[in-house]
Amino acid sequence: MSITRPRLGAALHTDDVDAALRQFLTVRRAEAETISPAYAAAVAELESYVLRGGKRVRPTFAWLGWIGAGGDEAGAEAEAVLRTGAALEMFHAYGLIHDDVIDASLTRRGAPAAHVMFADQHRARCWSGSAELFGTGAAILIGDLAQCWADDMVRTSGLPAQAQQRVATVWAELRTEVLCGQLLDLTAEAAGDEDIDTALRVNRYKTASYTVERPLHIGAAIAGADAELIAAYRAFGVDIGIAFQLRDDLLGVFGAPEETGKPSGDDLVQGKRTVLFTSALKYADEQDPDAAKFLRARIGTQISDEELSTMRAIITDVGAVDHVERDITARTDRAVAALRASGATDFAKDQLTAMAISATQRTS
Repeated sequence: MSITRPRLGAALHTDDVDAALRQFLTVRRAEAETISPAYAAAVAELESYVLRGGKRVRPTFAWLGWIGAGGDEAGAEAEAVLRTGAALEMFHAYGLIHDDVIDASLTRRGAPAAHVMFADQHRARCWSGSAELFGTGAAILIGDLAQCWADDMVRTSGLPAQAQQRVATVWAELRTEVLCGQLLDLTAEAAGDEDIDTALRVNRYKTASYTVERPLHIGAAIAGADAELIAAYRAFGVDIGIAFQLRDDLLGVFGAPEETGKPSGDDLVQGKRTVLFTSALKYADEQDPDAAKFLRARIGTQISDEELSTMRAIITDVGAVDHVERDITARTDRAVAALRASGATDFAKDQLTAMAISATQRTS
């Protein structure tokens, strides 16, 4: 079945990605209905989760990586590239679902997190056993399902055999790097790691890899790009991906819940050892040891509104916010310079530059 692509062109639109996801999930839901109503219901919830929203930046980076390496949006490969990019959104869903379980987050994109939603269903139906354990188990399983289906979307995308082989190597690296980053994040939080380099390493592997760097690499691999362009894409991707997460760190402390879809100060409550927080500790140790002691005592606890205000003031006053803002600017400038010096097409350079600015200056 061909995807209807009324707006597909040099610039990718979220509707194009949603159409590819919807087509894939419609087939999978029909298959699930032949197995069990319970399984079909879980698949329907996953479908709703995947299609609930999101900026679809990962498929767009993959698409522009392909266009920038000479891909033809009017050519025979275009639909296969779109499906491959859409697989990144399925993989993203897996990452979000599992991340919320690990962090015990209650919301995602302004709605209940998957494990919370399944626990609520358990309670509403008066089922036996622990609603929380059921919710956690169900969320882990549909997260696993999303990862499996992301693999299936890449495998059945319709890419030519040689392109499929090139992508397979990058896809395997992407999956491993995300799991590495997630484990590093979990370990840093549990150990109370205050090393800024550790926080940057988490950003590199947990976020930058599958948000910008590897999607661009995937697009380049499909097009058969040379090593020089791939290196430029990856340099751009690492810096913009980290800058993207640094902006997320700021929003995790200072963002408005109605814009971020997460509770105010959520990163502090969860005990996240972000670059912002580790920088704040470093500067507070040098300038105001009592403030540093307060930050260490309150991180990872149920913080009152007053305590949150105090923590925000300390983080700002010691210069951590300025530090992160400077790093975002430096990384964005360096990334754009690497891109501009590359052999990517002018259209891709312009689009990727605009995306870099949008991703690193966003408010949600």
